Amino acid sequence: MRKVLVTVLLVLTVLSLFSAVKIAVILPMTGGISAFGRMVWEGIQIAHEEKPTVLGEEVELVLLDTRSEKTEAANAAARAIDKEKVLAIIGEVASAHSLAIAPIAEENKVPMVTPASTNPLVTQGRKFVSRVCFIDPFQGAAMAVFAYKNLGAKRVVVFTDVEQDYSVGLSNFFINKFTELGGQVKRVFFRSGDQDFSAQLSVAMSFNPDAIYITGYYPEIALISRQARQLGFTGYILAGDGADAPELIEIGGEAVEGLLFTTHYHPKAASNPVAKKFVEVYKEKYGKEPAALNALGYDAYMVLLDAIERAGSFDREKIAEEIRKTRNFNGASGIINIDENGDAIKSVVVNVVKNGSVDFEAVINPDDLK
Repeated sequence: MRKVLVTVLLVLTVLSLFSAVKIAVILPMTGGISAFGRMVWEGIQIAHEEKPTVLGEEVELVLLDTRSEKTEAANAAARAIDKEKVLAIIGEVASAHSLAIAPIAEENKVPMVTPASTNPLVTQGRKFVSRVCFIDPFQGAAMAVFAYKNLGAKRVVVFTDVEQDYSVGLSNFFINKFTELGGQVKRVFFRSGDQDFSAQLSVAMSFNPDAIYITGYYPEIALISRQARQLGFTGYILAGDGADAPELIEIGGEAVEGLLFTTHYHPKAASNPVAKKFVEVYKEKYGKEPAALNALGYDAYMVLLDAIERAGSFDREKIAEEIRKTRNFNGASGIINIDENGDAIKSVVVNVVKNGSVDFEAVINPDDLK
């Protein structure tokens, strides 16, 4: 009788623990890259409204703000696990912030899905950390091929933000591929929050480049573009997915007209039924077309819930394993396949700023880099 009673108490404890399935959403809702956080959150909210339960239980989203800082990202992860007792984590956006969260998730065996952190180190050597976005070796190489072959650029100046792991890695991957193709590169450095780039641009202009490639985030990309145009630079301005925010155009204005950047998504490239429906729902809810981070937020939530359902339980280890078994998943950002390392194998979209808005330019597939 006592054994039966103990078993019942254990079952009741487990049920009470997960009567509301808590999922932490750790994002930069304020601070320097808050636009990224807001966009991911919008996508997650649409996904949650569409699928508010999993395995018969209500999903409760616990939104935690990193304030666009690494230390706050780590603090948010600790709070989510220790105080909120979350089942899993969705976040962060910036690779540097996800690198602060990942060891904490891994140590506590909490599944983590990042929507948009592209630095390879985020998942490297970890079992519980995965992503629904491509990684920077592919993104950097894709832009190198596009610049060299499609644009005919042979000389490029690369602007690297030394404070961002994302920027340092993306710069390296671009440079490796571009020089392999036969191009020449000059590298200059800056820091997040810088306002004056005259010294770097002086060096850049003396190199007589065909293009400038900026691997940071939208605030600095916009400012560098404005100052480059003011100094008379007429070549191509290129960037990575850190440019993909409406604030790029708000800050950069005419200076970012024609800017080309690699990213994860454009509504015009939506092909599967889920992607098409997402565009319709997002436009109805927010009155505008979705951007990459909206779609990736949606996908991170949906991939996580799909893994929970396939695991058939709230066992964190099983959920982490199922995330990495995701194959041919119809997401808002396209078809998602996650490999054994937790990385998504996907195509890169190239977008362009045209007439004051973001337009679709091209798709680069993995086979295009061979």
